[in-house]
Amino acid sequence: MDLLTAIDTRASAVRLTEPAPSRSDIERILEAGVRAPDHGRLAPAHFVVLQGAGQERLGEALAAAFQRKNPNATPEQLDAERKKARRAPVVIAIAARPRRDHKVPVIEQMNSVAAGVQNMFLTAHALGHGVMWKTGAAAYDPDVNTAIGLLADDQVVAFLHLGTAVTKGPVRSTSLDDVVKWL
Repeated sequence: MDLLTAIDTRASAVRLTEPAPSRSDIERILEAGVRAPDHGRLAPAHFVVLQGAGQERLGEALAAAFQRKNPNATPEQLDAERKKARRAPVVIAIAARPRRDHKVPVIEQMNSVAAGVQNMFLTAHALGHGVMWKTGAAAYDPDVNTAIGLLADDQVVAFLHLGTAVTKGPVRSTSLDDVVKWL
């Protein structure tokens, strides 16, 4: 699929299932993530590929984070949190590890990581895979970070869920007249 077709047809999956992308496709998706513009060549993006046991680990961390915020959580609520880690055959956690002591502002480093996530999303779509970009409260929880091998103060930009789309959402359609002013 060419780039413009990928952009024009990109839509988040609503539900994903097996099969998962192949290892070579996952590696290509990761390579797209590190090709984003990166002022200062600081390489602020860090990735954790979660499958199988890794997803179980994420699920337990999600449940523990939920329970810390909701001490009276029911077993059903905790199970629902655990299941979020299994929405897809593969989850890639993408985090920014900004250098706060560098002349490149933190916001530019964060933007670089977000641009990398978009590259990854488009690459997954172009390769024929379903994809969802998720965050939620867990993306901002230092204990979730450490449970999956990130540093506590890393800033998760996305949990990218990859698999085969069972259902896709609509392709976004915004009129340029609504968002562009020509001067």
